[in-house]
Amino acid sequence: MMNAVSFNELARNRRSTFPDQFVAGKKVEDNIINEIITNASWAPNHGKQEPWHFTVFSGDGLQKLASWQSELYKELAGENFKEITYSKLQQNPLKASHVIALCMKKTANKNIPEVEDVAAVACAVQNIYLSVTAYGLGGYWTTGGVTYKEKAKEFFGLDKEDKLMGFFYIGYIAIPTTGVTRKPLEEKLTWIN
Repeated sequence: MMNAVSFNELARNRRSTFPDQFVAGKKVEDNIINEIITNASWAPNHGKQEPWHFTVFSGDGLQKLASWQSELYKELAGENFKEITYSKLQQNPLKASHVIALCMKKTANKNIPEVEDVAAVACAVQNIYLSVTAYGLGGYWTTGGVTYKEKAKEFFGLDKEDKLMGFFYIGYIAIPTTGVTRKPLEEKLTWIN
């Protein structure tokens, strides 16, 4: 049985670590990434449908992701194009050891509302966050860039009803995230006895 105090510490010390905070060029072993994704696959989900799919980019794959997403952004941005966004989409994947595309594949069970599949993938991402923390790594879930662009789905083999839910960056921490607080629990909790 897991020690509750250790879990409390793990959950309360989970932080987002942004690409600029990673140790440049230091690679996480692929077997650790496999363990992290295995933990993600144990997330709760309605009807045991497991609506997630993960695509992992590492090595030369990071450059493929960077080129693809920056060019898709450029193609779709039109008059809203921002050079800074384009540059970040080109550079940020290269700062990570691995980037995981977070996809939701709509389950075949039509009785399960889409929101429950989305929630299941979010639970899987929380398992990724906790796993990354347990391994002493940094992680960051981003939903920026091309995440919600319909045209991005094709790259991941997603159908119309599926969703690209963002990208999870993983790397070794060079600069820890500090100064994180939470509002008092009393502001967000109601007990009814």
